[in-house]
Amino acid sequence: MKLFTGPLAEPQIPCSRSNPRKLPFFCLAAFLVIAPLLGAQTAAKGKTVPAYAAAVPKPTFSEVRYGTHARQILDLWQAESSTPTPLVFVIHGGGWQGGEKERVDRFVDVKALLKAGISVAAINYRFITMAEAEGIRPPVKAPLHDAARALQFVRSKAAEWNIDKRSIGAAGASAGACSSLWLAFHDDLADLHSTDPVARESSRLRCAAVIGAQTTLDPFQMKAWTPNSKYGGHAFGFGSFPQFLAGREKILPWIAEYSPYALVSKDDPAVYLLYSAPPALGQEQKDPTHTANFGVKLQQHCKAIGVPCELQYPGAPEVAHATTTDFLIATLNGK
Repeated sequence: MKLFTGPLAEPQIPCSRSNPRKLPFFCLAAFLVIAPLLGAQTAAKGKTVPAYAAAVPKPTFSEVRYGTHARQILDLWQAESSTPTPLVFVIHGGGWQGGEKERVDRFVDVKALLKAGISVAAINYRFITMAEAEGIRPPVKAPLHDAARALQFVRSKAAEWNIDKRSIGAAGASAGACSSLWLAFHDDLADLHSTDPVARESSRLRCAAVIGAQTTLDPFQMKAWTPNSKYGGHAFGFGSFPQFLAGREKILPWIAEYSPYALVSKDDPAVYLLYSAPPALGQEQKDPTHTANFGVKLQQHCKAIGVPCELQYPGAPEVAHATTTDFLIATLNGK
């Protein structure tokens, strides 16, 4: 049972360093490929230190720990308000193998959200390689459960940070998008009997707005939707996509637990999906890892179940919001 209930809303997506709310679609594809390689700026002594883009305001709270691992940290921007504010919870991309919270401007427009009275949190999390070193199976459990724990931690700080617990939306791109959808569709992970006050908090969302999302982690579905699919095996410990496909039957319980598509149910929140190119189901794609084919199939699935799902790509019909940020503001502010 998905315990946490809150009004459904809509999200949005912004992504460029200069003006994320007006990122051209033709730039988005390049961004999704290049982003995992960027995000760290060279500092003194030859070290690389992550830094926010100049357009991103200084966080209200920085490097706040939500766990004991070095990567279990988050930054928070607190919107000015005399009443509790909604919050956008941002999960960076990078294939669960790289990336930093300092990329937040590629996924949402922080200034626009703050101006709209919405606070923002951006998290880091453990990578798949770290999960493998810790013996976590499947490896994808670490980044996904870190995201859930960080969300619960933010809720535990609601009174201190002036956050409305019932109005939290997630955002991210690529693997961060997949993580956001996993949170949106998964049953509540709250343990109401735990002695840990953070664990007693809800992991449910009011909405999610994502870019270039992998909406399934089932290799059979990926191959059927996009014949040249090649992504996802590392989430479950496979070295290649052919191995992933061949080993599918052995990991069906994992797919049922960690694939967003498999988790959708009628009590789930509204989601918004943005892709850089139109879909072409059943055809090879230039970027099969971020193809809009993922979006088309999830939207069909959501509509059949009764979950609101807005799909945006060049030429898409019936699109109400141009960006993730637009969707998030409209949804979280109830407009």
